[in-house]
Amino acid sequence: MHQDLALLPSLTVVENLRTGLIAGGSGVRFISWSSEIRRARGVFARYGVDIDPRATVADLRPVDRALLAIVRAIEEVRAEHDGPGILVLDEPTVFLPRAEVEHLFRLVREIAARGSSVLLVSHDLEEIREVTDRATVLRDGRVVGTVQTAECDEARLVEMIIGRELLDFSVSKGDVATNGSDAVTVIDVSGPTVDRFSLGIRCGEVIGLTGLAGSGFEAVPYLLYGAWPARGGRLGIGGEVFDLPSLRPKRALAAGVVLIPGDRQRDGAIATLSVNDNMTLPRLSHFWSGLRLHRAGMRRDTDQLMGEYDVRPAEATTEYGSLSGGNQQKALLAKWLNTEPRLLLFHEPTQGVDVGARQQIFATIREAAATGASAVCASSDHEQLAAICDRVVVFDRGRIAGELTGPDVTKDRITERCYRSATRTEAA
Repeated sequence: MHQDLALLPSLTVVENLRTGLIAGGSGVRFISWSSEIRRARGVFARYGVDIDPRATVADLRPVDRALLAIVRAIEEVRAEHDGPGILVLDEPTVFLPRAEVEHLFRLVREIAARGSSVLLVSHDLEEIREVTDRATVLRDGRVVGTVQTAECDEARLVEMIIGRELLDFSVSKGDVATNGSDAVTVIDVSGPTVDRFSLGIRCGEVIGLTGLAGSGFEAVPYLLYGAWPARGGRLGIGGEVFDLPSLRPKRALAAGVVLIPGDRQRDGAIATLSVNDNMTLPRLSHFWSGLRLHRAGMRRDTDQLMGEYDVRPAEATTEYGSLSGGNQQKALLAKWLNTEPRLLLFHEPTQGVDVGARQQIFATIREAAATGASAVCASSDHEQLAAICDRVVVFDRGRIAGELTGPDVTKDRITERCYRSATRTEAA
């Protein structure tokens, strides 16, 4: 199962589930889709998966897409081999809300219980410890060691991954002025899952946005950047006020707003181009002279950024898509911070990165804030928000349900507030 799931969004569930097997035959074949739908329902029932075979994949929840990809992989093994096979999962939860991960792992456990082997590739140590029997750690392309997961604590796994003991880590949040005017104002933002959201952000402040899956927090960075269409609202920054329904990314970038999206390969970079080409794209005009593009200058700029942000391997000609998740994210941060932005918008900034890169990214975000930039970080990772944010805003049904500041910005308090807000809404 590929990290990007390898599903065709425009086709139905049953077409994605069965086409690979049907296309494997030879000659002309007539397909009874009513029979295929009945067969698909039987397959899903066998694995305890509740998905409508007639639904279009584009309309499925992320967790249902992942479940479909896993069931398809197992069914293809069953069709071609008599007996159990091996299921390889490449970061299967990277785009899933935390609350949906357990649903996915229930299916993985069921598959293993039926006799198949499962190989899970993941940066998430909590997942590794929860679902695996053994863990093999690789670093710089070499096997460091294999351990029985139940007998190895997280500190030991971290030490194997990064090659040293992980010291207690905290970033300096600095002192954000509480009596000055807001550097950024967000006024009555509305979109498909957001309803009249307003917020003031001070210079050097990092604001966290969170909530349960579907509560709307994850849409805010894209609405503020003009990447998703807003129904209404305004963004004030640098003395200018922008009408969000008409704002486009090009204009937002010119105003000093940058977006680091959750899906970095699809939305944040061009995976088939080099790190050099990706890093210099926002400032390409700086390297033109007449009709010539000064590639030597681009290379010097990229080399400097790769060293400054510890992007590995430190080779500018490396294809961006071949980098590890952590190095891809560090390259994106370098690319956009080099534009000296006023407002940084993040969606799940440490999604699919290892523990060492995660700490570097935390430090980079706070360093950017220390230079005067404001930041908005939308994330379902409450530990991450507690580490880097000055304030955390909790969403429920598209609106602000609560706000945490100062000593209340902890993982436990954020999680408690998310579920308490949702429970109150259901009770009402």
